[in-house]
Amino acid sequence: MDLAAHWQKVEQRIQSACTRAQRDRNDVSLVAVTKGHPPETVRAAADLGHTLFGENKVQEAKAKIPLCPGRLQWHMIGHLQSNKCRDAVYFFQMIESVDSLELALELNKAADKWSKTMPVLLEVNVVGEASKFGFSPEQVLAQLDELNSLRRLEIHGLMTIAPWSPEPEKVRPVFRQLREIKQDCEQRLGAPLQHLSMGMSGDFEVAIEEGATIIRLGTALFGPRSIARKAGQGV
Repeated sequence: MDLAAHWQKVEQRIQSACTRAQRDRNDVSLVAVTKGHPPETVRAAADLGHTLFGENKVQEAKAKIPLCPGRLQWHMIGHLQSNKCRDAVYFFQMIESVDSLELALELNKAADKWSKTMPVLLEVNVVGEASKFGFSPEQVLAQLDELNSLRRLEIHGLMTIAPWSPEPEKVRPVFRQLREIKQDCEQRLGAPLQHLSMGMSGDFEVAIEEGATIIRLGTALFGPRSIARKAGQGV
């Protein structure tokens, strides 16, 4: 697998989506999701100039991040258990998956122990899928003031995982609704929120068109994990 060529194709798709939406490409950050990929794959991507990566599990991140270049930035994008908060605050520069007030309270305690201010995104389960975590749209607004009062957490925006569909257009309403929820949150806070993290390998172009500022891509960049392992060998 030619990782550079593969990456270039994805970059072209991002640029095209930004052009369609009349957006600046620099307004969209790409989190390269390395779940299940070895440090060699991360280094191969870093050698191409990429610096922002995402992991789904704290245990995997603890083992992997120390073996990767120190200049990289890491986002926690998977469901976070309360007993992993201390490690999450230590290893990650942003936690995108704050999915409950209870978790936010634990993260605030952990960040206080590290004397660290933690940028976070609030995960919203827009359509109420039973298989997904996250605030309901009603909950995130009702609990926003309390979440915003946690002195060690900085709310930078919202995140969602759209239902899977072979037709990306079918999930456009989900992305649009998250954007509208962000606007409601901004009105309640009286301040802007920087980020909408939405869009993965199967639907990121639609997400960009609907206002995503962060997209989270794994397969679209690296291919299946077994291929990605071969791509990183010896790098």
